[in-house]
Amino acid sequence: MVAQHIMGLSGLAAAVLFIFGLKRMSSPTTALSGIVVAGVGMLLAIAASFLTVAELLQSGNARLETNIALAIAALALGSGWAWWRGSKVGMTEMPQMVALYNGMGGGAAAAIAAVSIFGAQADTSLIRAVTAIGALIGSVSLTGSIIAWAKLDGKIDKPWRFAGQRVVNGLVFLTALLLGLGLIVTPGTAAGLPLAILFFAAALGFGVMMTLPIGGADMPVVISLYNAFTGLAVGLEGYALQNPALMIAGMVVGSAGTSLTVLMAKAMNRSLANVLFSNFGDAAVQGGAGPQGEMKSSSAGDAAIAMRYASSVIIIPGYGLAVAQAQQKLYEFVKLLQAAGVDVKFAIHPVAGRMPGHMNVLLAEAGVPYDVIYDMDDINSDFANTDVALVIGANDVVNPAARTDKSSPIYGMPILNADQARQVYVVKRGQGKGYSGVENLLFFGDNCAMVYGDAQAVLTQMVQSVKDLGA
Repeated sequence: MVAQHIMGLSGLAAAVLFIFGLKRMSSPTTALSGIVVAGVGMLLAIAASFLTVAELLQSGNARLETNIALAIAALALGSGWAWWRGSKVGMTEMPQMVALYNGMGGGAAAAIAAVSIFGAQADTSLIRAVTAIGALIGSVSLTGSIIAWAKLDGKIDKPWRFAGQRVVNGLVFLTALLLGLGLIVTPGTAAGLPLAILFFAAALGFGVMMTLPIGGADMPVVISLYNAFTGLAVGLEGYALQNPALMIAGMVVGSAGTSLTVLMAKAMNRSLANVLFSNFGDAAVQGGAGPQGEMKSSSAGDAAIAMRYASSVIIIPGYGLAVAQAQQKLYEFVKLLQAAGVDVKFAIHPVAGRMPGHMNVLLAEAGVPYDVIYDMDDINSDFANTDVALVIGANDVVNPAARTDKSSPIYGMPILNADQARQVYVVKRGQGKGYSGVENLLFFGDNCAMVYGDAQAVLTQMVQSVKDLGA
């Protein structure tokens, strides 16, 4: 009884820490402490759970002894692997890691539901229904996140589509729903085990089928969506288990993921249904007539000198910066410009990179001060009065076709107004298209020059060119 009271209080305390930690994560300056606070809340909830089990062990239940040993082993294995992998992950692999960890959360919720379903522990229709819904959502999040990881990691390099795919996906989803309904209305029967196996197979299969046709450019939205799914699944299973910590943690994660999904879709000027079902990659191939003219090139040294003698520079980082691991060299270049009196700012598009906030984390890793990093809405009006815009590895988020070409699949998407700067330099490996496959009109503009090469090498040359001016 004492353990139950402690469990309730610890759940409340953990929930407060989760919410407070999430609030602190909303600002780059407090995000690290927010993560620590939320982590303390999770540790508190885990410790209280073990305390409850320890009290039950006094009854001499051998099965509980086995279960707690398995739980300790799982915690040690999971914590050790996560610590080792997290300490080694590169910035370009961060989206993949987030997708995997998010999927593990959904899988954990589905596993909790499976224990309840297979063991027929849910004794009311409402609890059985909540458990089945959580199992469905968690399973979809697990396999969907794994496919998202494979796409981000290049193991699946293009969308997988076939005729009638939406109908097939709909049938798989309907099958999962019907099987779940069967589990709700026929608990503890001989058909329960086969129904449960088929239910989980259909739910896991739908997660795969739902994600395979989605193009890589939409992965930021997909990651946010599955984050919301995981939170919802955890919250539902928390309700089924009457665990306040799980319920509140799930609701917090689910609501945050939902808000982020809406923000990402809005930043692309597309509905969630359009992201999930529009075959965006195909549309990109079928875009308009394409840009006219030729791309002009410039050397890294000339671009650096132009920025050294400019009054203002806005830098737009993209995934290419992360691939080259050039954020440290970029900040070295920025400090040289600032020392020469140049006003330097960073402009971040909501869907830049491969996941929400990717570029912010990249710049924070290099030590770039937060007060020179601006969101799109806060800096877009500054481009028209800026001498130079420096684009590094970004593509779709600076494509003027979104404003001017109604036949373009990205038409209407809010973009950074880099093309309105007096001069634009684009650091890019080659003349290839971006992740979405859409040709960028900016690269053909009269005020744009391409600086070809790996971002690390190009920025190294820029740094040296500016240093040579002062020699």
